[in-house]
Amino acid sequence: MRPVALIVLLSITAAGADDKDKAHFTAGPASSYPGHQTLDQITIAAVPFLTEEQAKTAFGKVNPYKYGVIPILVVLQNDTGKALRLDLHAEFVDPGGRHVDATPASDVLYVGSDPKRPRIPGASPIPLPSRNKKGPLNTSEIEVRAFSAKMLPVGESAFGFFYFQTENIPGSKLYLTGLKDAASGKDYFYFEIPLDLPK
Repeated sequence: MRPVALIVLLSITAAGADDKDKAHFTAGPASSYPGHQTLDQITIAAVPFLTEEQAKTAFGKVNPYKYGVIPILVVLQNDTGKALRLDLHAEFVDPGGRHVDATPASDVLYVGSDPKRPRIPGASPIPLPSRNKKGPLNTSEIEVRAFSAKMLPVGESAFGFFYFQTENIPGSKLYLTGLKDAASGKDYFYFEIPLDLPK
């Protein structure tokens, strides 16, 4: 068996385990969301979860946005005819061009000792969570729902959340890089997906 085929087989097995963990939350096809982009036969959707109703479907009783964390659902569909390697790097980009890196799910567990409105962007682009104690976002759903796929077979899709400690500003975008051809290692073009829903 060729190395790429073996990697894809292992990826499918891992994806099956992820699907069991995410059994209580499902995403639709990437193209079904208003905020999506298609390049090189790859379609990616990005959906910020801000309301109590949205949060309940994915995180139960906890709404991360209440504690200054924007969960963005990313749905990726591979129609390239080739397996993809996913070394994804996600950034939240506001209308002023300020970039905020995604916060690892393991750090989100420590965010927010008190409910508050999301932090207005200031001098520090990435607020660091305190590790003195775990906060109200210390729920299993935060890590279980995080985007974790590393390989994406032909014709398959993957979904999960990236978390950003920032304020939701109209006109913001999700900037996503790190998609590669699994066989050649060639990079695909970056994606820049608007986060505003059509009015």
